[in-house]
Amino acid sequence: MDKVAIIGTTSWGITIGLLLAAKGTEVRLWARTEREAKKLRKKGLDPARFSEVTLPPQIAITSHLAEAAAEADAAVMAVPSPTMRQNISLLESYLGKSTLVVSAAKGLELGSNKRMSQVIAEEINEKLRSNICVLSGPNLAREIMHHLPAAAVVAAEDTATAKKAQKILTAPNFCVFTNSDIIGVELGGSLKNIIALGAGIADGLGYGDNGKAAFMTRGLTEITALGMSLGANPLTFSGLAGLGDVIATCASPLSRNHYVGEELAKGRKLAEILESMDEVAEGINTTLVAHHLAEQLGLEMPITEKIYQVLYEDADPRQAAVELMGGNAKHELAGRRWRLFSLFRRRKRTAAARPQDA
Repeated sequence: MDKVAIIGTTSWGITIGLLLAAKGTEVRLWARTEREAKKLRKKGLDPARFSEVTLPPQIAITSHLAEAAAEADAAVMAVPSPTMRQNISLLESYLGKSTLVVSAAKGLELGSNKRMSQVIAEEINEKLRSNICVLSGPNLAREIMHHLPAAAVVAAEDTATAKKAQKILTAPNFCVFTNSDIIGVELGGSLKNIIALGAGIADGLGYGDNGKAAFMTRGLTEITALGMSLGANPLTFSGLAGLGDVIATCASPLSRNHYVGEELAKGRKLAEILESMDEVAEGINTTLVAHHLAEQLGLEMPITEKIYQVLYEDADPRQAAVELMGGNAKHELAGRRWRLFSLFRRRKRTAAARPQDA
């Protein structure tokens, strides 16, 4: 029987725990404080956040990391990106030589601009770095915890590691695919939150499906260009961690980032919106990091720039949307320092050079 430690009592962490427990995995859920652990053991889940969901006996709740990680086949880091470094540094000394470390966070670290797998790698023993995996995809926790079907992708630099994580994480109604592009999978899961914020604004302004579809498509092209600049495979962004996650978070009212965008369009201030939320909207910090990366790379990212202005410069969402939808049109794959257009031209030249059938 597999043993899995879930680090963090976020909605996604609890959902993963429920999935694994349902297939017979021994799950240990780590709560930050003994008070929280006792509350979960005694009263169960908060009905306001987890309606009609109960914790099964296969999930043991503890506030002791040593207990949670003991002989674990995998430790799933289901914590917000701002606390990833702190939490993995606490866990590091309890990791076994073969314990997989799975990042389930969809964000980037402020200040360093690093992906979560990079943060984890800096905080654990060098010999354990080959055990790092990332989990991403169109995974709205509330749907999955109510047994609706979903799929995800787990990526690792080592194929054997990805397959091991796939075996552990695949569950009924939850199909997990593998990928070796850890950069693309992480960036797709993180950067799509910027698009979700914009899609929420579009819905809040009543722009309709045509306008939102155009926004989502242009946003996906934009984050693909950034991903390529950082070493990702562009095809990854057409998969579950890219397009799949964009569709889910831009279309669903269950998306926290979509909710933030929609509320901004109604005229509410960002601080007020965030204060009313129980969990983190990762797109807020991710927008700032992506804005910094675009500046460093000299990369043209008009959607990210407008979302940044709305979030951090108090720009009017309505005016930002007007400016985006009325932008100067050019080739779909063209943008300052984007590699997409050159890739397109290279493939076109290659195709032209191939011998034609008589």
